[in-house]
Amino acid sequence: MKDLLNVAIAGATGYIGLELVRILSKHPKVKILYLCAQRSVGQHISSFDAKINSKKLPKISKLKNISWNKINVIFTALPNGEAQSVAKIIPNNIKLIDLSGDFRLKNHQSYKYWYGINHKCKNLINDSIYSVTEFSRKKLSNAKIIGCAGCYPTSAQIPLIPLLKKRMISTKNIIIDSKSGYSGAGKNIKKKFKHKDFFNSISSYSVGSHKHMAEIDQELSIVAKKEIKISFTPHLIPMFRGILSTIYIKTIGANNAYKIYRTLKNYHKKNHFVKIAKFNESIGTGNVMNTNYCNISVCDDREKNSVIILSAIDNLIKGGSGQAVQNMNVAYNFNEKLGLI
Repeated sequence: MKDLLNVAIAGATGYIGLELVRILSKHPKVKILYLCAQRSVGQHISSFDAKINSKKLPKISKLKNISWNKINVIFTALPNGEAQSVAKIIPNNIKLIDLSGDFRLKNHQSYKYWYGINHKCKNLINDSIYSVTEFSRKKLSNAKIIGCAGCYPTSAQIPLIPLLKKRMISTKNIIIDSKSGYSGAGKNIKKKFKHKDFFNSISSYSVGSHKHMAEIDQELSIVAKKEIKISFTPHLIPMFRGILSTIYIKTIGANNAYKIYRTLKNYHKKNHFVKIAKFNESIGTGNVMNTNYCNISVCDDREKNSVIILSAIDNLIKGGSGQAVQNMNVAYNFNEKLGLI
């Protein structure tokens, strides 16, 4: 097929990386030339996921072995800090689509504060954009670096940004309570969280200090044109994948839950991957598992001017690999749904 995008995936053996391989290996406009990882060099990717047909895929290699003149796009599904090193060495004609936190924040000092490390290529921050696809379509084609939104922030921003644009809700006391499958913590979960039984219990973590707070604050503040600081508490629950965020907001003036519902339904009517449930309907992660969809439900609260919004995504797809591919599709003027349905 003509006009194929030649792609490399760095961090191909992690949870997000494997999802990228699965999606892109079936994408009609993509040819995967390199699958990179620190270890397991020379192995087939099917060693990590037997469902992936590796017959037409390259064996795992190191990043340093990439011939940059052969590829158009590199996806980086690497630990925080490592995509910056890649960004420094790739030619200008290659687009970098990053799934870590390296290019989500617009201020390198904020990055140092939240991530605890110095940014290695401050000069490239201005060459990058932050992207939840539904809000950044017009910017993607010209961006050298696309910083894909985090999983929790994706679930929160898809319902909140339209409401802030319409000035329908208060910018104060926005509370986001999120539950995620343990895959969100990556393959090294046992090293990161010692002495916790994630497979039989629910656990809160990073209470009041989670890194994703920074990008949620940043993007909501840009839309509202005033500083917003949300309250956010994440939890890991004993299932592998999926996020359900419960968002508590206060309406302004005559706005109420039903008007919030109608606004979101109208705003997202052309966004294929956003589905608005019936008013006051309870939802969960079951319908979004293994998909690139975000399901949203608006519910009335018993207190006047209080609204509860439920937002469900698959953290590994809409909150990760799927959104990255969606960003790529838009950036290259492909059908936005290619490879994702």
